[in-house]
Amino acid sequence: MGQGEPELSETYPHPLSPARALLALIALALGLLLSSGATAREAGQTPSGFEVPRYLTLKFGEVNARAGPGDDHQVLWVYRVRGLPVQVIAETREWRRICDPEGGVAWVHRRVTDGNRSVMNLAASPLALRRRPRAEAEITAYLNVRAVAALDRCDKGWCRLKVDDVTGWVTESAVWGVAAPVQCR
Repeated sequence: MGQGEPELSETYPHPLSPARALLALIALALGLLLSSGATAREAGQTPSGFEVPRYLTLKFGEVNARAGPGDDHQVLWVYRVRGLPVQVIAETREWRRICDPEGGVAWVHRRVTDGNRSVMNLAASPLALRRRPRAEAEITAYLNVRAVAALDRCDKGWCRLKVDDVTGWVTESAVWGVAAPVQCR
C-alpha cells in the first residue's frame, strides 16, 4: 500500500488455540480445493483487494496512458490534469486499466493514482453548487465546464463538492466520477 490507494483496514480475530488454528487451516485448504473452478474475479478478489470498478484520481499533472499493462507498451496519450477522476475497470498487481471522463481507456501504473476522490463537470454550462442538498437551496458558487472538484461525500442522490475554500451540493447525475456502473467499455 502507500502507493496512492487507500489502505484496507485489518481486523484481528481472537487468538485461536493451536488445535483450532490447525482445523481452520484444514477447512480453508479443503474450501480452496472444492472451489478450484472459481476464478479470483468471480470471487470478487482483485490484486489490490479493492472492488472493480472503483474511482481514483491521477496523482500527477503528467501521466502516461499506455496501450497495455507495462512500460514496454506504447504511450497512447499523456494526461495533463492533476486530480483527474478516473474509473478503474481492470487491474494487475502494478497496473490499472482506467476509463477517463472523455471515454478513453488506457493503462496507468498504480503509483500515479491516488485514493482521493474527485468529480468533473461535463455539462455544457457551469454547474450550480448549492448550500444544502435541495434543488431550491441557495447557490453558493458555480463549477465551471470541465472543472474538477474534490468529492467530499454523496448521500441520497446528492454529492458534496469542494473547490478551493468553497463547498456545495450537486445532484449525483450532474457530475462524472460517481456512477457505479462501468463508464467505458
